[in-house]
Amino acid sequence: MKVRKIIAMILISIMVLSLLVGCGPDSESRQSDDAESQSNILVVYYSATGNTEKAADAIAKATGADVFELEPIKAYTEEDLDWTNEDSRVCREHDNEAERDVELVSAAVDNWESYSTVFIGYPIWWGIAAWPVDGFIKANDFTGKTVIPFCTSASSDLGESGELLEKMAGTGEWQIGRRFRSSVSEEDVQVWMEELGIVQ
Repeated sequence: MKVRKIIAMILISIMVLSLLVGCGPDSESRQSDDAESQSNILVVYYSATGNTEKAADAIAKATGADVFELEPIKAYTEEDLDWTNEDSRVCREHDNEAERDVELVSAAVDNWESYSTVFIGYPIWWGIAAWPVDGFIKANDFTGKTVIPFCTSASSDLGESGELLEKMAGTGEWQIGRRFRSSVSEEDVQVWMEELGIVQ
């Protein structure tokens, strides 16, 4: 009988210990870490030559944001992007608005509803956002999201590009954006993030 009591007490002790381990501070910490690993900030961008990608990556690094690249099914070649050649693809698309409907590999973001802040980046083409971004804007509902545009350019500023995208979207709380020079640095982005109050 004594042996049975000892075994029973050992089993009860093991059960109590397992419950304490499962419900203790370490368990709460693990759950908290899992929740924090899921960012509520998303950086969406189209980059023609890599400059906007550099800015997008710097924003993601500073904020811990997820990143979604917009990729045209028919990628732009160096010749396509030659704005000095009136027969190039971008020039034809600029002159004929009907040709600016650029089909994307995907405009659907996984867990889209989970993001509360969305940065949208693009190069400036003829004073407006590069039109491969348009398909993403039209395909998504920005209701309840803070949307912050950013662009890269050698000389042009942000202009009305953000306002035009906001009008196209029709939803979301759009903020004043920021233009970065083509040689954007992580320090440039960090300063902007501090101004926005996203990072300290």
